[in-house]
Amino acid sequence: MQYFTALKIGEKRVKAARDYLDRISNGKAMPALALRDNRSNVWEPVGDENFYAILNDAGGYVLTDVSGYMIVLCDKNGISKAIARGLNLVHKDTIVKILHDDNIPQYDGPVSLPI
Repeated sequence: MQYFTALKIGEKRVKAARDYLDRISNGKAMPALALRDNRSNVWEPVGDENFYAILNDAGGYVLTDVSGYMIVLCDKNGISKAIARGLNLVHKDTIVKILHDDNIPQYDGPVSLPI
């Protein structure tokens, strides 16, 4: 796939994921990665499917200037599409309940975050 074609598809998927996460996180969502991270010259957009992951400092992820929890919407390969950071335990649990009610499965593998 050509770079710009893959990027446009990926941007559309990131926007949809961000809009959804923004709605359920009270405006805390940010966009993430539009392209899959690979080591070749093959350009692929981030996947269309949605999974969620819960990250915190204890899991080895550095959340930089915001403490608490991070919820990530990612594809089946763990490529992040949208993130919401700085969530306290109650807010995190509220969002996870909504994700569960919307039948979004949890992703348990390593997650690729924007640097």
